Amino acid sequence: MQGRAHGARRAAAIVSSGLLLTATSACGTSDDGDVELVIETFGTFGYEELLEQFEEETGITVEERVYGEVEDWNEQLTQNLAAGDGLGDVVAIEEGILLDVMQSGDSFHDLYEYGAGDMEESFLDWKWDMGHTPDGKLLGLGTDIGGMAVCYRTDYYEEAGLPSDREELSAEWETWEDFVEVGIEFSESDVDASFADTTSEFSNAIMRQSGDVMFFNEDNELIIEESESVEHAWDITGQMIENDLTAELEMWSDDWTAAIQEGAFATMPCPAWMLGQIEENAGEDSAGLWDVAEVPGNGGNWGGSWLGVPTQTDHPEEAAELAQFLTSPEGHLSAWEARNNLPSSVETLESEAVQEHTNEYFNDAPVGEIYAEGALELEPVYFGLNHFAVQQATNAEALLSWEQGQADREEAWEQAVSEAERIAE
Repeated sequence: MQGRAHGARRAAAIVSSGLLLTATSACGTSDDGDVELVIETFGTFGYEELLEQFEEETGITVEERVYGEVEDWNEQLTQNLAAGDGLGDVVAIEEGILLDVMQSGDSFHDLYEYGAGDMEESFLDWKWDMGHTPDGKLLGLGTDIGGMAVCYRTDYYEEAGLPSDREELSAEWETWEDFVEVGIEFSESDVDASFADTTSEFSNAIMRQSGDVMFFNEDNELIIEESESVEHAWDITGQMIENDLTAELEMWSDDWTAAIQEGAFATMPCPAWMLGQIEENAGEDSAGLWDVAEVPGNGGNWGGSWLGVPTQTDHPEEAAELAQFLTSPEGHLSAWEARNNLPSSVETLESEAVQEHTNEYFNDAPVGEIYAEGALELEPVYFGLNHFAVQQATNAEALLSWEQGQADREEAWEQAVSEAERIAE
């Protein structure tokens, strides 16, 4: 990685999917005594301009290490926590492993000790509360939340004889059962594309609308066989499979990325952070072809992280300052403007800058209004310990095996339950 004098931006290190680094000491002090920090994130946090601003205002040099996908980063974070070495000065903690990381709460600084308690009023109540360990330590400050919508190709919908206007389409699929009917009509048309990309995304979206529990109850007991949200998700995605509505892709795979670029499907669930993924992968040639409609059901949230300061850092005060800078209302707004990462700051969600924001790439969709209104009202879902691993085993593996014809419904469900039980032991 190429470093430059403080006041200038260090180049981000991109760690590709499947390639995990065995990190060495992450933080330090330069020969002339200047503080150098490392922040580790994944995907697209939209921090490039913010980090440059922080460097200019503080004289602290910051290097951002960006891991390709959340799976890569979650594994790296877990490994380095267990090893007691190798983490950056500030690290992103994704919602799916938040409770797991809480088990290593002593490996993080209490941000109350660095003045972060003054930020409480900035955040959605539930986002603030979830950043605490059971004994009241402030382990992490909230970054984005996901929100929920549906992204779709207007040109394909027009060709299929379906509504392409976002308001008409939103009214067309008020429920997930309605959504399946739209998909069947699309699949019976002459459009040379699949209706949707993969069932695993839709299963996630449906379960996250429950405002209750998914795989685990609040006592961290596995309830996959009794969970109404899991049952509903498998019922709807099962209808999608049985009606051949998807391109049978594995999310985040090279084939999935290529399919977005090639326009191989017309519809996908769209938390706010997905807008950046689509724009990046579909490219300039698809600008104006995608649009954003309301999600069937009752809104929901998919995604979001917190920033924590590991005790491995040599500079906890400066690292805490960086975490607070990035999660301030101004930091949330900058990340929204850079990548449409939906703020967990109430002040920012309610601002004109968010509420009136449109996205030119997505046919000037009023994405600020679509996502922010739901975000201010949503109820979070309880994930439980081992949530991320169970989600991967059930959605990305068992459900996909049914979708791709490697198992029937009963076999896929038995695989899901068996793997969930193994992980939860």
